[in-house]
Amino acid sequence: MKQIEIFQMLGDATRLRALALIAANGELCVCELVAALDLSQPKISRHLNALKAAGLVVSRRDAQWVYHALAPDLPAWQEQILTAALAGISNEYAVKGDATRLANMKDRPARCAA
Repeated sequence: MKQIEIFQMLGDATRLRALALIAANGELCVCELVAALDLSQPKISRHLNALKAAGLVVSRRDAQWVYHALAPDLPAWQEQILTAALAGISNEYAVKGDATRLANMKDRPARCAA
């Protein structure tokens, strides 16, 4: 992926907030991101598909759940950009609210060992 495409992915607030939640939690399913970001499932899925196409996120299936995590094999330059972007928004009001909504989510899916 070219640098400009990575910056385009990180230039969207929803994608950046989703990445921040995923990075903080290791992996999340769509239902958790829907609850945390307070957005519709189709919108979250569309953003996750864009992040997967960009190579920033990977998925794994566990029963009926699909969990999304940061790609473990990012090139060093992408990892540095992502780290800087996430550090830059870590104290944003919206990101703190996302984390609070996720923590208060009822009936979160139980994870099995990957």
